[in-house]
Amino acid sequence: MLRSLHGRRVRLPVLLAFGLLLLADRSALAAEKIKALIVDGQNNHNWKSTTPVLQQALEDSGLFAVDVSTSPAGKDLTGWKPEFSKYQVVVSNYNGAEWPEDVQESFVVFAKGGGGVVIVHAANNSFGKWKEYNDIIGLGGWGGRNEKSGPYVYFKDDKLVRDDSKGGGGSHGSQHEFQVIVRDADHPITRGMPSVWLHAKDELYDRLRGPAENMTVLATSWSDPKHGGRGAHEPMIFTVEYGKGRVFHTPMGHADYSMKCVGFVATLQRGTEWAATGKVTQKIPDDFPTKDKTSSR
Repeated sequence: MLRSLHGRRVRLPVLLAFGLLLLADRSALAAEKIKALIVDGQNNHNWKSTTPVLQQALEDSGLFAVDVSTSPAGKDLTGWKPEFSKYQVVVSNYNGAEWPEDVQESFVVFAKGGGGVVIVHAANNSFGKWKEYNDIIGLGGWGGRNEKSGPYVYFKDDKLVRDDSKGGGGSHGSQHEFQVIVRDADHPITRGMPSVWLHAKDELYDRLRGPAENMTVLATSWSDPKHGGRGAHEPMIFTVEYGKGRVFHTPMGHADYSMKCVGFVATLQRGTEWAATGKVTQKIPDDFPTKDKTSSR
């Protein structure tokens, strides 16, 4: 028998049982978290500074257990094999060399079979010739994309336009703060979000094009010509249904300061939860941006 701090005698088996219960509770809590994998290692943006912001944003929600798979540098990625099947959602912060065929195949199987996918900013620049990837992300830019890749997609007169005009995919003007306009306030990701909110300084991608099948545009932003934009309401938050999988895609997130916008953080947290589970349990935070004022953490 052992003496407790309160002077009572406690049998050792009781203490052991109590300890096992605590461990079981902790294991249960860990098991309940959504398993997320961030993929990085190559990007024309600074993935070394942005991946930690993405990881912290997800972990700060209390919902996710996050791992990171970093590819080797260079074109030869032999031996790099992220185990997508171990996770409920994969977040791509990658824009670089082509993935090996076996990695491509396992990614498609993961997404089509019901895995969640999150595409952040320049991840939509990747793999312009990989058909399945373009089907998954809906819209992309650069990477040799043109009218053969699919239409331009934007809002005009409050209606979604699919524009088959010829031309390359992907452009942006100078970085600046810009408003995000919610187009679908009933979707779990945007439900409760202000109808218009001001995003921190970022690149505003325009002229994105792609298959755009099974895609729902949740929010847009005006690519203002005075900042070098083309003058259209561009998709800023959208989803894609791919097989049994759910895809959350945001062209926002050029740099760490862009990702620290509370609007971006909350959208990422909610979009990633939706991609993984099909629902959103998180509330819109009190410090969310307003129509005229940004908010960063």
